[in-house]
Amino acid sequence: MAIASTALVSILDHARRATPAEACGIVFGDAAIDAAEAATNVAAHPERAFEIDPAALLRAHRSARAAGRKVLGWYHSHPNGSTEPSATDAARAVEDGRLWLIAAGGIVAAWRVVADGPVHGRFAAVALVAT
Repeated sequence: MAIASTALVSILDHARRATPAEACGIVFGDAAIDAAEAATNVAAHPERAFEIDPAALLRAHRSARAAGRKVLGWYHSHPNGSTEPSATDAARAVEDGRLWLIAAGGIVAAWRVVADGPVHGRFAAVALVAT
């Protein structure tokens, strides 16, 4: 999956600024990720979980539709340094074909929720290529 370098930098910057809490946001595009938009983490314990503000999700879907692009998925950070989805991520993931990007330690990894995925039985890795 191609990702615009500007989106990649935006995700990493947001993750760095949010520490020790988890950053979260939405990724947009069509065949590739062309943008990332930060959102407020409204989780009860943002230092160990993320929940994207529902109002931000609604705005994201409306703006994507108006611009003729798609919400491709979400991103969040793991302040613990692991770019692998956690058991908490797996428990909350829905098999909807969207991407899950995880930023940690200056790296962003991409995952897709799939039936019987190799990570926690839910996630399969997706290669990211910066453009």
